Amino acid sequence: MESGIPYNEGLIKNRFSERTFIMPTQEQRRNAVKVKLNAIKSTVKDKRVVLVDDSIVRGNTMKHIVDILRRAGAREIHVRIGSPEIIAPCYFGVDMKTKDQFIAAGRTTEEIRKEIGADSLGYVSIEGLVDAIGFPPAESLCLGCLTGKYPVTIPGERHAAQSELENF
Repeated sequence: MESGIPYNEGLIKNRFSERTFIMPTQEQRRNAVKVKLNAIKSTVKDKRVVLVDDSIVRGNTMKHIVDILRRAGAREIHVRIGSPEIIAPCYFGVDMKTKDQFIAAGRTTEEIRKEIGADSLGYVSIEGLVDAIGFPPAESLCLGCLTGKYPVTIPGERHAAQSELENF
């Protein structure tokens, strides 16, 4: 509302769909993404769409959503992500073990934009995220999946502060 851009829901989510990024195989993820969302054509046809999402992990879902919106007649699609780029595994929650699984690992924002087919792509900065959380100091937050630096020692990874999980 603050931007002055009218808010409308342009997608309907299948309430029976699961989180696709954690499925074990690429084929399973692709098939699940196909039934996850449907566009509301009357809302998006001939419109410039700003698509807001919390994150992009592998990029499969976002690429599919952009495609759905294009097929529904969206004139432009501008993607805005409410987190910084996820570039590294989370060893403290989400089961993603290798960096090659992340669309943002080793790619520029422009390369990701092209891969997902959007007209533009923007992420919240790490500083913006820390500010939005309002949990100072920033050193108290684990930002490992966003920076590749972890608060504790993880074999094969860089650590930001403490050396053992027991001291965390």
